[in-house]
Amino acid sequence: MAQAPKKIIIEHSDFADVNQAEIPDALLMQGNVRVNHDGVVLTCNKAYFFQKENYIKAFGNVQLVQGDTLFLNSKYAEYNGNMKKAFATGNAVMTSPDATLVTDTINFDRNTQEVFYNSPGTIINKENVLKSKSGKYYVAEKKFQFLTAVTITNPTYVIKTNHLDYYSNSGHSYLLGPSTITSKANYIYTEKGFYDTKKNLAHFLNKSYIKYDDRIIKADSLYYDRNREFASATQNVKITDSINRGIVKGHYAEIYKLKDSMFVTKRAVAINFVENDSVYIHGKKLMITGKEGSRIIRAYNNVRFFKTDMSGKCDSINSSSKTALTKLIGNPILWNGENQITGDIMHLIGDTKTQKLDSLKVLNNTFLVSKDTLGTGYNQVKGMNLFGKFLDGKLHDVDIIKNTEVVYYMRNDAHELIGINKNVSSKINLIFNKNAVETITFFKQVDGDIYPEKDLPENARKLRGLVWRGEERIKSKDDIFPPEENEDNDKIAKATKAENDKKDVPLKIRKETVNYGKKRK
Repeated sequence: MAQAPKKIIIEHSDFADVNQAEIPDALLMQGNVRVNHDGVVLTCNKAYFFQKENYIKAFGNVQLVQGDTLFLNSKYAEYNGNMKKAFATGNAVMTSPDATLVTDTINFDRNTQEVFYNSPGTIINKENVLKSKSGKYYVAEKKFQFLTAVTITNPTYVIKTNHLDYYSNSGHSYLLGPSTITSKANYIYTEKGFYDTKKNLAHFLNKSYIKYDDRIIKADSLYYDRNREFASATQNVKITDSINRGIVKGHYAEIYKLKDSMFVTKRAVAINFVENDSVYIHGKKLMITGKEGSRIIRAYNNVRFFKTDMSGKCDSINSSSKTALTKLIGNPILWNGENQITGDIMHLIGDTKTQKLDSLKVLNNTFLVSKDTLGTGYNQVKGMNLFGKFLDGKLHDVDIIKNTEVVYYMRNDAHELIGINKNVSSKINLIFNKNAVETITFFKQVDGDIYPEKDLPENARKLRGLVWRGEERIKSKDDIFPPEENEDNDKIAKATKAENDKKDVPLKIRKETVNYGKKRK
């Protein structure tokens, strides 16, 4: 059985009268009016109390107080005791322990403990100022909800969105739908995000990105710490460098803006655009440090790289934009067209101004080999060191010096085998055209001959140390990833879709980023 509505109780009034002519069936109260209804106290200068309807109209310095959780001030208000609903207008101000709302008209439903307004309002919560065209406040949860254009202005940043859930006690914000966060440091876009305005921590999902002066960081999931200018990104990470014309991709990244450092792993690849071509570098880990103009790319563990005319493998890479020097470290191998080049130390040298490839240096145990175009043999050049020059991004002019040895299959214009050139000299020069050897020149102390194929035994056609690794050659940008990483990528794609299909924005910060500052000190 439903309880009958409680009656409004008059606690005080300096003057009270009934004027049937002016306000029929109403009690007129004036001066220090104070009424009570089920725990809510209303005070004002003047009121009309309709006892039958259990209804009151209040005028002048109106204040409605609910415990210590809500204070509602206005010039005019109405309160319905049966419905337990209040309506306040004229410089309406709602004050709660954590926030103050100022707007033209405020409605308060005591049954649901909800405050709502449909006129432009301003909410002040410590350092945050929220402005919106309409909104709702849930008293018990201390939560504001805005479903129209809302702006949060903070000394450091401005948030704009069309759907915001804001908890005034914790300062937690949930952004749903297209939203932006603008500051001097960066610009953030998200369609599903969480922002802790007290701690300056954030987590963004769904088409989110962070834009710095020279970088855009995109990922399915972005964690951001504004105080340390640190961001970490997971799943389908893409970092675009607008100044250096480069892109870095992977499935996990850490970006420390103040230290100009970036760490990327899980199918990590750096893509640099040089001379209308793209250079792809892959390693299990990528580390990019330094400001624009002094940037260093380091790739570790089973490094592979590819560009249209060239690809290679090594244990690690160190590439500096300042010196335009790229070092291939640990068991380097380079494929230039059909030519395989190996040596102990390998450097690719660029022009510091244009960043275009200028030259190649291979030191100690240099070996250049390619398959004979028609036969089963191998063209081989062996020596101490190699020095090559690039022309329009392609290896053009190569010198191999000191203790050089050659086995070369000589063919005429009709591609008929003339003989096999086998000799030793102090220096050899090769001119490449379209990645194939066009001319060979031998210098000083040439010792050898051109042998008919039948006169040079099979075992004499291979120089000591020849290892043909053609099956390892990287022929496309997709070849830079080992098979196991392709399998992992498929698993990540499925997991990402499942994560993004979830409706709730995760509050939990990923384990690998919580103690980032501690572990990196």
